[in-house]
Amino acid sequence: MLKYITSTIFTLAFTIVFAQTDSIRTKAKDTAVVYKQKYGLRIGADASKIVRSLFNDNYKGFEIVGDFRISRNLYLAAEIGTEEKFIEEDLYSFTSTGNYIKAGVDINTYENWYGMENIIFIGLRVGTSSFKQDLHEYRIYNSNQFWGEGNELGTNEDILGEKSGLSAIWSEVVLGIKAELLNNLYIGGSIRLHYLISDKAANNFPNLYIPGFNKVTDGSKFGVGYNYTITYLIPIFKKTKKKKKDKNMDEE
Repeated sequence: MLKYITSTIFTLAFTIVFAQTDSIRTKAKDTAVVYKQKYGLRIGADASKIVRSLFNDNYKGFEIVGDFRISRNLYLAAEIGTEEKFIEEDLYSFTSTGNYIKAGVDINTYENWYGMENIIFIGLRVGTSSFKQDLHEYRIYNSNQFWGEGNELGTNEDILGEKSGLSAIWSEVVLGIKAELLNNLYIGGSIRLHYLISDKAANNFPNLYIPGFNKVTDGSKFGVGYNYTITYLIPIFKKTKKKKKDKNMDEE
Protein backbone atom coordinates (compact mmCIF):
# COMPACT_ATOMS: atom_id res chain seq x y z
CA MET A 1 0.00 0.00 0.00
CA LEU A 2 2.78 2.42 0.98
CA LYS A 3 4.83 1.60 -2.13
CA TYR A 4 1.76 2.18 -4.33
CA ILE A 5 0.98 5.58 -2.77
CA THR A 6 4.56 6.85 -2.87
CA SER A 7 5.23 5.68 -6.42
CA THR A 8 1.98 7.35 -7.51
CA ILE A 9 3.15 10.67 -6.02
CA PHE A 10 6.49 10.48 -7.88
CA THR A 11 4.80 9.56 -11.18
CA LEU A 12 2.26 12.37 -10.79
CA ALA A 13 5.01 14.91 -10.13
CA PHE A 14 6.90 14.02 -13.33
CA THR A 15 3.64 13.98 -15.31
CA ILE A 16 2.76 17.48 -14.11
CA VAL A 17 6.19 18.88 -15.00
CA PHE A 18 6.22 17.64 -18.58
CA ALA A 19 2.51 18.17 -19.21
CA GLN A 20 2.91 21.80 -18.17
CA THR A 21 5.92 22.14 -20.46
CA ASP A 22 3.87 21.13 -23.50
CA SER A 23 0.87 23.32 -22.67
CA ILE A 24 2.89 26.40 -21.77
CA ARG A 25 5.12 26.08 -24.84
CA THR A 26 2.10 26.56 -27.11
CA LYS A 27 1.14 29.75 -25.26
CA ALA A 28 4.60 31.27 -25.04
CA LYS A 29 4.50 32.85 -28.51
CA ASP A 30 1.95 35.47 -27.46
CA THR A 31 3.30 36.27 -23.99
CA ALA A 32 5.51 39.15 -22.89
CA VAL A 33 9.27 38.80 -22.93
CA VAL A 34 9.52 39.09 -19.12
CA TYR A 35 7.64 37.66 -16.15
CA LYS A 36 7.84 37.63 -12.37
CA GLN A 37 9.34 34.63 -10.56
CA LYS A 38 8.23 33.91 -7.00
CA TYR A 39 10.73 33.94 -4.15
CA GLY A 40 9.73 32.78 -0.69
CA LEU A 41 9.47 30.02 1.88
CA ARG A 42 8.16 26.61 0.79
CA ILE A 43 7.16 24.46 3.76
CA GLY A 44 5.36 21.16 4.23
CA ALA A 45 5.72 17.55 5.36
CA ASP A 46 7.01 14.17 4.24
CA ALA A 47 3.83 12.31 3.29
CA SER A 48 5.59 8.93 3.20
CA LYS A 49 6.37 9.04 6.93
CA ILE A 50 2.75 9.89 7.76
CA VAL A 51 1.43 7.02 5.62
CA ARG A 52 4.05 4.62 6.97
CA SER A 53 3.11 5.50 10.56
CA LEU A 54 -0.54 4.71 9.82
CA PHE A 55 0.09 1.32 8.20
CA ASN A 56 3.22 0.03 10.01
CA ASP A 57 2.86 -0.81 13.71
CA ASN A 58 6.65 -0.91 14.11
CA TYR A 59 7.24 2.65 12.92
CA LYS A 60 6.30 6.18 13.97
CA GLY A 61 7.75 9.22 12.26
CA PHE A 62 7.12 12.78 11.15
CA GLU A 63 9.24 15.17 9.09
CA ILE A 64 8.85 18.87 8.31
CA VAL A 65 10.53 19.98 5.07
CA GLY A 66 11.28 23.45 3.78
CA ASP A 67 13.31 25.49 1.34
CA PHE A 68 13.95 29.16 0.64
CA ARG A 69 14.85 30.44 -2.80
CA ILE A 70 17.86 32.79 -2.78
CA SER A 71 18.61 33.01 -6.51
CA ARG A 72 17.25 31.82 -9.84
CA ASN A 73 18.29 28.18 -9.33
CA LEU A 74 19.65 28.04 -5.76
CA TYR A 75 17.63 27.12 -2.67
CA LEU A 76 18.50 26.79 1.00
CA ALA A 77 16.86 23.58 2.21
CA ALA A 78 16.27 21.75 5.49
CA GLU A 79 14.40 18.83 7.04
CA ILE A 80 13.54 18.38 10.73
CA GLY A 81 12.04 15.15 11.98
CA THR A 82 11.49 12.51 14.63
CA GLU A 83 11.43 8.71 14.32
CA GLU A 84 10.71 5.65 16.44
CA LYS A 85 11.55 2.29 14.85
CA PHE A 86 11.17 -1.22 16.32
CA ILE A 87 13.43 -3.84 14.73
CA GLU A 88 13.40 -7.57 15.41
CA GLU A 89 16.09 -9.90 14.05
CA ASP A 90 17.16 -13.48 14.85
CA LEU A 91 19.70 -12.38 17.45
CA TYR A 92 18.17 -9.21 18.90
CA SER A 93 15.20 -6.87 19.08
CA PHE A 94 15.41 -3.17 19.90
CA THR A 95 13.72 0.21 19.48
CA SER A 96 15.54 3.29 18.21
CA THR A 97 13.99 6.68 19.08
CA GLY A 98 15.26 10.17 18.37
CA ASN A 99 15.24 13.47 16.51
CA TYR A 100 17.25 14.78 13.58
CA ILE A 101 17.89 17.85 11.47
CA LYS A 102 19.37 18.17 7.98
CA ALA A 103 20.47 21.38 6.26
CA GLY A 104 22.02 22.24 2.92
CA VAL A 105 21.26 23.49 -0.58
CA ASP A 106 19.30 22.42 -3.66
CA ILE A 107 20.26 23.42 -7.21
CA ASN A 108 17.54 23.45 -9.87
CA THR A 109 18.70 21.80 -13.10
CA TYR A 110 15.41 22.19 -14.98
CA GLU A 111 14.91 25.09 -17.40
CA ASN A 112 11.30 26.14 -16.86
CA TRP A 113 9.17 27.45 -19.68
CA TYR A 114 7.45 30.80 -19.35
CA GLY A 115 5.44 31.03 -16.14
CA MET A 116 6.44 27.62 -14.72
CA GLU A 117 7.80 27.17 -11.18
CA ASN A 118 8.76 23.45 -11.16
CA ILE A 119 12.20 22.18 -10.20
CA ILE A 120 14.25 19.04 -10.84
CA PHE A 121 17.17 19.35 -8.48
CA ILE A 122 20.36 17.97 -7.06
CA GLY A 123 21.28 18.82 -3.50
CA LEU A 124 23.66 18.36 -0.60
CA ARG A 125 22.84 17.97 3.09
CA VAL A 126 24.62 17.61 6.39
CA GLY A 127 22.53 15.75 8.95
CA THR A 128 22.79 15.21 12.69
CA SER A 129 20.75 13.01 15.00
CA SER A 130 20.37 12.64 18.76
CA PHE A 131 18.74 9.36 19.81
CA LYS A 132 18.54 6.36 22.13
CA GLN A 133 18.27 2.60 21.62
CA ASP A 134 16.35 0.25 23.90
CA LEU A 135 17.59 -3.34 23.61
CA HIS A 136 14.63 -5.59 24.51
CA GLU A 137 16.38 -8.95 24.13
CA TYR A 138 19.42 -10.56 22.58
CA ARG A 139 20.54 -14.09 21.85
CA ILE A 140 24.00 -15.65 21.93
CA TYR A 141 24.71 -17.37 18.63
CA ASN A 142 25.16 -21.13 18.94
CA SER A 143 27.55 -22.37 16.26
CA ASN A 144 26.93 -26.02 17.20
CA GLN A 145 23.28 -26.72 16.34
CA PHE A 146 23.64 -30.35 15.25
CA TRP A 147 20.74 -31.46 17.43
CA GLY A 148 18.57 -28.44 16.58
CA GLU A 149 19.50 -26.36 19.60
CA GLY A 150 18.55 -22.71 19.25
CA ASN A 151 20.49 -19.59 20.12
CA GLU A 152 20.76 -18.98 23.86
CA LEU A 153 18.73 -16.08 25.27
CA GLY A 154 21.02 -13.46 26.83
CA THR A 155 20.37 -12.28 30.38
CA ASN A 156 23.18 -9.79 31.02
CA GLU A 157 21.47 -6.72 32.51
CA ASP A 158 24.43 -4.55 31.53
CA ILE A 159 23.65 -5.24 27.88
CA LEU A 160 19.85 -5.14 28.05
CA GLY A 161 17.90 -1.91 28.46
CA GLU A 162 18.17 1.67 27.29
CA LYS A 163 21.30 3.20 25.79
CA SER A 164 20.88 6.99 25.72
CA GLY A 165 23.05 9.93 24.68
CA LEU A 166 23.75 8.47 21.22
CA SER A 167 24.46 10.70 18.22
CA ALA A 168 25.51 10.68 14.57
CA ILE A 169 26.62 13.05 11.81
CA TRP A 170 26.33 12.26 8.10
CA SER A 171 26.22 13.82 4.63
CA GLU A 172 23.68 13.29 1.84
CA VAL A 173 23.55 13.64 -1.93
CA VAL A 174 19.96 14.33 -3.00
CA LEU A 175 18.15 13.93 -6.35
CA GLY A 176 14.55 15.10 -6.50
CA ILE A 177 11.62 16.88 -8.10
CA LYS A 178 8.97 19.40 -7.01
CA ALA A 179 5.98 20.05 -9.25
CA GLU A 180 3.28 22.71 -8.82
CA LEU A 181 -0.03 20.86 -8.54
CA LEU A 182 -2.14 23.95 -7.81
CA ASN A 183 -1.21 27.59 -7.32
CA ASN A 184 1.64 27.55 -4.75
CA LEU A 185 0.89 23.90 -3.80
CA TYR A 186 3.63 21.39 -4.68
CA ILE A 187 4.10 17.64 -4.62
CA GLY A 188 7.53 16.09 -4.90
CA GLY A 189 9.94 13.37 -4.00
CA SER A 190 13.62 12.65 -3.60
CA ILE A 191 16.10 9.82 -3.25
CA ARG A 192 19.13 10.22 -1.00
CA LEU A 193 22.55 8.62 -0.72
CA HIS A 194 23.92 8.89 2.84
CA TYR A 195 27.49 8.70 4.10
CA LEU A 196 28.03 8.28 7.84
CA ILE A 197 30.78 10.67 8.95
CA SER A 198 30.81 9.78 12.65
CA ASP A 199 28.60 8.30 15.35
CA LYS A 200 28.61 7.84 19.11
CA ALA A 201 27.43 4.35 20.12
CA ALA A 202 26.96 2.49 23.39
CA ASN A 203 29.92 0.46 24.65
CA ASN A 204 28.10 -2.87 24.34
CA PHE A 205 25.68 -2.39 21.43
CA PRO A 206 26.28 -0.76 18.02
CA ASN A 207 24.07 1.83 16.33
CA LEU A 208 21.95 -0.26 13.96
CA TYR A 209 19.25 2.31 13.10
CA ILE A 210 19.85 6.07 13.23
CA PRO A 211 16.77 8.35 12.98
CA GLY A 212 17.11 10.43 9.82
CA PHE A 213 19.86 8.20 8.43
CA ASN A 214 17.94 4.89 8.48
CA LYS A 215 19.50 1.42 8.70
CA VAL A 216 23.23 1.17 9.37
CA THR A 217 24.82 -1.62 7.35
CA ASP A 218 27.58 -3.65 9.00
CA GLY A 219 30.95 -2.86 7.45
CA SER A 220 29.68 0.10 5.39
CA LYS A 221 29.21 3.80 6.03
CA PHE A 222 26.72 4.22 3.17
CA GLY A 223 22.94 4.25 3.41
CA VAL A 224 19.92 5.25 1.35
CA GLY A 225 16.68 7.11 1.98
CA TYR A 226 13.75 8.80 0.28
CA ASN A 227 10.86 11.16 0.90
CA TYR A 228 7.60 12.19 -0.81
CA THR A 229 6.55 15.71 0.04
CA ILE A 230 3.53 17.97 -0.01
CA THR A 231 4.54 21.62 0.39
CA TYR A 232 3.08 25.11 0.12
CA LEU A 233 4.98 28.15 -1.16
CA ILE A 234 4.56 31.37 0.82
CA PRO A 235 5.60 34.08 -1.69
CA ILE A 236 7.57 36.93 -0.10
CA PHE A 237 8.72 38.87 -3.16
CA LYS A 238 9.13 38.50 -6.92
CA LYS A 239 11.98 39.03 -9.36
CA THR A 240 11.76 39.67 -13.07
CA LYS A 241 13.05 37.00 -15.43
CA LYS A 242 13.53 37.50 -19.15
CA LYS A 243 11.97 34.83 -21.31
CA LYS A 244 14.36 33.02 -23.64
CA LYS A 245 13.33 32.81 -27.26
CA ASP A 246 12.56 29.34 -28.59
CA LYS A 247 14.24 28.75 -31.97
CA ASN A 248 11.52 26.29 -32.92
CA MET A 249 8.89 28.98 -32.35
CA ASP A 250 10.77 31.51 -34.43
CA GLU A 251 10.84 29.07 -37.34
CA GLU A 252 7.07 28.45 -37.24
